Amino acid sequence: MAVEVKINDSSFPLRQDIRMLGQMLGEILVNQGGDALFDKVEKIRIMCISLRDQFTEEIYRVLKEEISGMSSPMRMQVIRAFSIYFHLINVAELNHRIRRRREYQLQENNYGQPGSIESAVLSLKENQVAEVTIQSVLNALSLELVITAHPTEATKRSILEIQKRIANILKNLDNPILTKIERKHLEESLFNEITILWQTDELRHNKPTVLDEVRNGLYYFDQTLFEVLPEIHQEIEECLENYYPNYNWQVPNFLHFGSWIGGDRDGNPNVTPEVTWETLNKQRRLVLKKYRNVLNDLMRRYSHSTTRIEVSEELLHSLEQEEDKYVTADKRWPVAAEVYRRKFAIMIERLKQVGRSDLGYKSAEALLADLVMVSRSLSKHHPMAHELKAIKKLIRQVQLFGFHLATLDIRNHSGEHEAAITEILRKVRITDDYASLSEDDKVNILQTILQDPRPVLLLNEDYSTETQEIINVFHMIRKAHEEFGKRSISVYLISMTKSVSDLLEVLVLAKEAGINRLHADGTMESHLNVAPLLETIDDLTAGPKIMESLFQMPVYRNHLKNMGDQQEIMLGYSDGSKDGGTLTANWKLYRAQLEIHEMAKKYQIRLKFFHGRGGSLGRGGGTLRQSILSQPAETLGDGVKITEQGEVLSSRYLLEDIAYRSLEQATSTLLKASTRVSKEAEQGRVLVDAWENAFDEISKKALEKYQSLVFEDPDFLTYFNEATPLREVGDLNIGSRPMSRKNRGRFEDLRAIPWVFAWTQSRQLIPAWYAAGTGLSSFAEKGEQQLEVLKEMYEKWPFFRSTIDNLQMALMKADITTAKEYTSLVEDETIAKRIFENIVEEYQKTKEILLIITGDQELLDHKPNIQESVYRRNPYVDPLNFLQVELMKQLREEDEPNEELLTEVLLTISGIAAGLRNTG
Repeated sequence: MAVEVKINDSSFPLRQDIRMLGQMLGEILVNQGGDALFDKVEKIRIMCISLRDQFTEEIYRVLKEEISGMSSPMRMQVIRAFSIYFHLINVAELNHRIRRRREYQLQENNYGQPGSIESAVLSLKENQVAEVTIQSVLNALSLELVITAHPTEATKRSILEIQKRIANILKNLDNPILTKIERKHLEESLFNEITILWQTDELRHNKPTVLDEVRNGLYYFDQTLFEVLPEIHQEIEECLENYYPNYNWQVPNFLHFGSWIGGDRDGNPNVTPEVTWETLNKQRRLVLKKYRNVLNDLMRRYSHSTTRIEVSEELLHSLEQEEDKYVTADKRWPVAAEVYRRKFAIMIERLKQVGRSDLGYKSAEALLADLVMVSRSLSKHHPMAHELKAIKKLIRQVQLFGFHLATLDIRNHSGEHEAAITEILRKVRITDDYASLSEDDKVNILQTILQDPRPVLLLNEDYSTETQEIINVFHMIRKAHEEFGKRSISVYLISMTKSVSDLLEVLVLAKEAGINRLHADGTMESHLNVAPLLETIDDLTAGPKIMESLFQMPVYRNHLKNMGDQQEIMLGYSDGSKDGGTLTANWKLYRAQLEIHEMAKKYQIRLKFFHGRGGSLGRGGGTLRQSILSQPAETLGDGVKITEQGEVLSSRYLLEDIAYRSLEQATSTLLKASTRVSKEAEQGRVLVDAWENAFDEISKKALEKYQSLVFEDPDFLTYFNEATPLREVGDLNIGSRPMSRKNRGRFEDLRAIPWVFAWTQSRQLIPAWYAAGTGLSSFAEKGEQQLEVLKEMYEKWPFFRSTIDNLQMALMKADITTAKEYTSLVEDETIAKRIFENIVEEYQKTKEILLIITGDQELLDHKPNIQESVYRRNPYVDPLNFLQVELMKQLREEDEPNEELLTEVLLTISGIAAGLRNTG
């Protein structure tokens, strides 16, 4: 049945852009492939649109014949045509977001775009939130975003560079005072960029190394984040001064970026201590270069002369002390009266020597002290009401980025630590087989070691390669603290944390490396946070008990005192979803946060929850704003940390305006959520308790349904392996990490990323929605009252609303008609038919209950921009899916590897990922 597409008037300029880009691409197809290529693409495109409008068996049959009848190189060109169209759509939509933001800013009596920082501050003002309350919230506010490389960006860097240039051209074309000549030149440049895009390979020829991934991550710091982060802080300051002018505001550095790239060892043998060290070096080199660039710019601009102004004595004294010491005559600023330029010349030379000689700055704090001194001197002669913002921005940048740029988290699997500890303790004859001991015995031994200042690590003993590697990691961390500062590596994450001993083992390894020390007087010195990663459903359930046992241990409490009595806990969204389905996983995550938060209050421990969300819906994906709103409000006060997966980096941080918008929405949401009136929270608690009880019931039913398919159906893995491009995904060079932890075929060892990626490609998206319909319907079917409870939850409970909206998005991106094509890849037709019918039945059930709860006629009626985007893309994704199925059939029938066929399959994978804007 045809779905009526609602046209959104505000998107008219976007549709114009897409039409223009499509026409240019069509012209390029004719130029590069002739009329035959253009006609083939158009024929397939029109049939797919027609099928979306009104499905008929005849058109469907002709389309399938058209696709199956194609051969290379025509087939490859057709695949590329649809894939490149998505790259163009993606850029156009990013540009339209920038356009809408500017339209808001140009409006008269503009009080800020919804989700802007200004709208948040205005809301606080309207709700009569006092200055002292806001300042208190600001002092505790913390948002840390951590970039990861898994899955890495499926789009190559060269493609991203072209997209960025296209975006800038589209932005310039919006200029209302362009002349005809200027417009013509811009359109010619746009056509040329699309031509270059067509003539550029989309696929990586080699699997990226870890350092390739590091370079990709640093690209975003270089292009946008270095500039945008201080601007977010400045915006808050200016808005507060505007709406609350009689208060002396102090905006702390609450927004930070960290990284896992180069530090995430879990299952990636390519992340060695040497690679991590080089990562830290690359980060430092980039941030020092950025500081030098800013100082060079300030040197050009700050031409003040002491013949016209009076500067501070401390600045003059510093010049007397430093000029001869740090700069040679040929690098000294030649004009003695231009004192700021003289000072900047010294600072630039000292930055060049960091890490090279004793002439360099020893720390970022030393650079900061010089900048603050310059700022104080400027305040002596520059009008107070018009401060020089460039120097203020650089001060903020140094505070934010230091000499390390981004804090690098180290992560490894708990089993690796246990194996190392087992060997170390055997060597010193504490116990022959630590790994086989009971948990109580392990904890007793580890506590004893931690309470003894003597080492258990033998200096001259030969350890196995694996154990020595673990030891080297901790020695590297200690050296990094000395070379790059303690902010360079501050957290050690433990994957698959299942017990108290998992954390104590890491503390022991840190003690042996000298990162943590026990002094003779009994005092403890700790310089590394130890954070558990709770991932599976069982681990999330056990989490509160594990943490309480640790909080009760004197040796662990002494460690926490060094951490400011704050414990970081990471919550994994991927493996929990793979283990129990998206609805149950999200609920277990929510409950675990509440229970651990309440328990920690008894011990006066502050918590920072680290949300390991993916970019895709099956791994907790969604906007930063949704991520924050979906957390229990009680847990936001101590800070929020969220992963920014490789697949979302370009969509959020490729363009400066988009990066700013994404971060201001997150900041606005966190600021408003953290300043909720406590009375309102108390009044809502009774309702929330009832809602939580309801969700608990829903979750249990959903878990039963999910596990009945994924774990209890003996043919499910066969269906998954054959009805998705899982095996082909492994050949797509998008990441340095293996697809499974142990390179075995077991479901338990398969990483959640390829699990989600494969389902997304086949348009089934099971990890993002399956079993939710059964859970919600079983509750609603108990009576009208229960249905009203669900509607009330959707209206008033941010967590539930976010969950339901993500489910709607998942169903929008899934497509049962297209998904059915993939069942033809399953060798046993009986298995294919039975399992697919199960999936279809659950899909229909889920869609029906979601529409009842939301009151919408169609999915995402309340989000017309997103809805229109999905409708716009679907007819163009369909041909890639049809081609993918046809090619996979041929590839799997080949006796020998067929590189040409494999390349075509990989091109469809890349194209579908671009079309759906998701990898893993």
